[in-house]
Parts: sequence; C-alpha cells; structure tokens
Amino acid sequence: MILRPYPRRTQVPIGAALIGAAVVGAVVIAGDPVAAQAASGAADRFYERSFVLAANERCGLFQPQLTAALSASTWQARGAALRAGADPRRLSEAAARARARAAAAACDSADMKTVSGRVKAAFAGWSRTARMTFPGDRAAWSADRAAYSRPTWRLMQGTAVGGSPVRFGLVGAMDRADQLTAVVSWQGRSRPTGVRLVMRDTTVAPRPWLARELPPAAQRRVFWASGVTTADPGLLVQGRTAGQAWRFPLAAADALSGLDPREVFTVEFVFRDGSVARTVFEAGDFAAGRAFLAMGQT
Repeated sequence: MILRPYPRRTQVPIGAALIGAAVVGAVVIAGDPVAAQAASGAADRFYERSFVLAANERCGLFQPQLTAALSASTWQARGAALRAGADPRRLSEAAARARARAAAAACDSADMKTVSGRVKAAFAGWSRTARMTFPGDRAAWSADRAAYSRPTWRLMQGTAVGGSPVRFGLVGAMDRADQLTAVVSWQGRSRPTGVRLVMRDTTVAPRPWLARELPPAAQRRVFWASGVTTADPGLLVQGRTAGQAWRFPLAAADALSGLDPREVFTVEFVFRDGSVARTVFEAGDFAAGRAFLAMGQT
C-alpha cells in the first residue's frame, strides 16, 4: 500500500491520500545521494499508516485480521524510515500529528469510506500470505503464519557462536502460544547452565544505542531464560540432530519490540566455570513480524 502525503498547510480530502498498494521494503545504502529522499518517503508512509491505524481505532473501520496487517505495515514503514536515516523524534511527532488528524476526521464521511475501501483492497492479499521476510541492515526476520501440529519457528533470525548454530525468535504450534526461544546445537563443548537475553533498557536509556554493540552495563536490561528442553527436530538447523531450546518470558518479547530496529541485542550462554559465549542479533523489524503473526494462522 502506498499512501501519498497531503501538502503541508493545505486541506486535501482524505480519500486523495490513498492511491495504490505495495509493501514498504526500502533499502538505503549509506552515502547514497538519494538517502534523504528515501528517508522522507519512508517517513511519509509511516505517517499515513499511523493515520489509518488511528482512524481505525476510533471508527472501527476494519476487522482484526486487517488491523493486524496494517499494524505490521506501519511498524515496517517505521523501520524503513529509521534505517534510511529519519530522526526517531520526528517520527514520534509525525505519529502524534497523524493521531490528531484522525481524531478530527468524521467517521461517516465519504472520504473516510473511500480510505477504508482502498485499504481493504490493498491488504486483501495479506490474508492469504503465510510467509514473509522482514529485512534489516545486516540480518532478517523470517515469519511464518502457517499452522503446524508440531513446534515450528513462527518468527526467527539465525546466527552462530563459534561453530554452534543459534536460532532465536518465536516458536509456536496449533495448540500452543508463541514462546520467545533460543535454540542452540553445541559443538565440541560443555552445555550452558543458563542463558540470558541482553538489550538496551529503554526505561533507563530512552535514546537508541546504534554502535553495533551493547550500551554500557548501567543501561542494559537482562532477561534470564525461564526453562530449557530438548529442541524439537523441526527447530534445528539442517544437518543438526540435537539441540537445546531455552525459553524466555513474554516480557522479553515486549521489550525487544520496543528497541530501535537498528540496534543489536545479545543471547549469552553462561557455563558452570563462569565463562560466557555470546552471539549478536539485530532487533530489526521484530515488532512488525509480531504484528504479522497476529493476523492468525493460515
């Protein structure tokens, strides 16, 4: 879905803002002369999706599945804008303006009905989309809404620590809720006694930390795994026959959703002798992926 911004200080019918359909997937190379234009375009898309979401919350325009799809697209537009160089504070201000405009719009106006109809048409295909990849700066989240009887990755990013592959994300099945999980297949070393998830503490340090490493210790938040089981074979990297699945609390997923998509976080494996094996993940569009999964299983 592509939404065009209305000119500043000019009153334009709401319906004129919506003119097509596409999914945001902007990629901007640092130093590219069109970076500023890309950032502006992505920020405009974020504003427009924020407006439609706010209008829906007030007027009840869409069914829950379409609302979830629109939410995913809004998070995706925000991530694209930030990766293109948009100022996070400006994006927050844009979202506030979008909500204010939605609050002043008449729910039963012809323009609002036009917007509603075009959004429904634009996102009709999302209900049939089972899988989607949410790219980031250096890594991507793979999302899967298909229904499986056995545990499978619903949202996943993969990396490794040494020669041991690590997968992290949301695991779920038809009869179980999604669980934030780290799966590791160890190679040539003892097993850890605990696993922790480390990221910026947004309540202590509200500004993003973009140094491609964790912020200072005083600005970090730690979540310890709440349990461990033998990993289901479907969760393992191809070629591996065994692994551990470490589960984290829901609060950890919520905190991860609050990070800037350009930030990193770590999964750290702690061993009996006090040593730590650390692997780095990119926050990316984790929040957009969660919103995509909220559309329900296919």
